[in-house]
Amino acid sequence: MALSREQLLIQIDDILRTMPPRPTLRHETDENLAWLGRVSAAIAAWNPVRSLILPKLISLFSSMNAHDSGIAFRNIMILLHEARHQLMMETQGPTNIAVAGGRIFDYFDEIRKIIDLAKEDLLFVDPYLDSEFVSRYLPHVGGSVRVRLLARERLPKLIPAVEAFAAQTGMRLEVRSVGGFHDRYIFVDGASCYQSGASFKDGAKSSPTTLTQITDAFNAVRDTYEAMWNVARILRKSYR
Repeated sequence: MALSREQLLIQIDDILRTMPPRPTLRHETDENLAWLGRVSAAIAAWNPVRSLILPKLISLFSSMNAHDSGIAFRNIMILLHEARHQLMMETQGPTNIAVAGGRIFDYFDEIRKIIDLAKEDLLFVDPYLDSEFVSRYLPHVGGSVRVRLLARERLPKLIPAVEAFAAQTGMRLEVRSVGGFHDRYIFVDGASCYQSGASFKDGAKSSPTTLTQITDAFNAVRDTYEAMWNVARILRKSYR
């Protein structure tokens, strides 16, 4: 299935974030070659015609001539940023949405759109996840996507709902709990992150809230909550 323009923007953002160290990028390591392969695939998905120049640029970048290599690298990066900015203009850039109080469906629909982006993994972070969250959002998750829930306050209501939903659907569902967090996030495929101003079950019910895509601080936020997930108490493991 072809990526949407929004999904492609997420991929290019991740490529730029995860670029290997510039001083050693020319070395033929698995990491460097994989990164250059991702660049080629993303640019080809963005614009097949513009991607025709990439094989020559990559070849020049890998050459022993430092001057030619520098020019090639600069042009590769220009191409990536051109793709990113064009996609941002097409998709109106990162998600930053204000939802008025009482606009419950509008909030739900924006969360659903974010869920639709996932291909492999969704991590929900919210102390107040409960059975209402399960019935409202999990039916919209793709069948091949693993779902991880980091929760705390309403576990007696959350766990039975998760067990029943997993038993009926076969979804890969994991639940963990840890103290020391208060914010609400959705992480999509480890490549993008969205912060909700309200708990997912209460979004816009009685007061206005926001949905904000985290961009500049993405790596730090993701690493913080992945570390928290790794030390959290396991309440339900996925058995698939």
